[in-house]
Amino acid sequence: MEVLLIGAVACITALITSAWLMTFAKWFPIKRVDAFVVDYKTLIRAHVDYALMALFGLGFYGAGVELPVIACWCIAIGGFTNPTIFTIAAFDTNFWDKTKWKIFSAVSFLITSVGFMWIAYSLLKYAMDKL
Repeated sequence: MEVLLIGAVACITALITSAWLMTFAKWFPIKRVDAFVVDYKTLIRAHVDYALMALFGLGFYGAGVELPVIACWCIAIGGFTNPTIFTIAAFDTNFWDKTKWKIFSAVSFLITSVGFMWIAYSLLKYAMDKL
């Protein structure tokens, strides 16, 4: 289950990195940085998603329920790759038209969905067993 903590740390690191990048892109304009961030709103989406995924990982770990290791890996991997989709899209104006990113997105969403539903099932089962 410690992989949830590693995934959360990766998301927190990306969260802080994106915050600094957005700060430089808006408050301290540097032409090279401004040219690099082509879709500021999508970068904000990534930033918020990294925060949410970090919180989910920490919350699942902190729940004190023994969770399936593979489900934890799915959350750690999907929790980082889902916001990364927005991060990449913020730098690539044609992101949504490229097949490789469509495949990456579909795989990421699938892995994340499996992890969340598996953990939700595990938490429900734990709660029902305690009734």
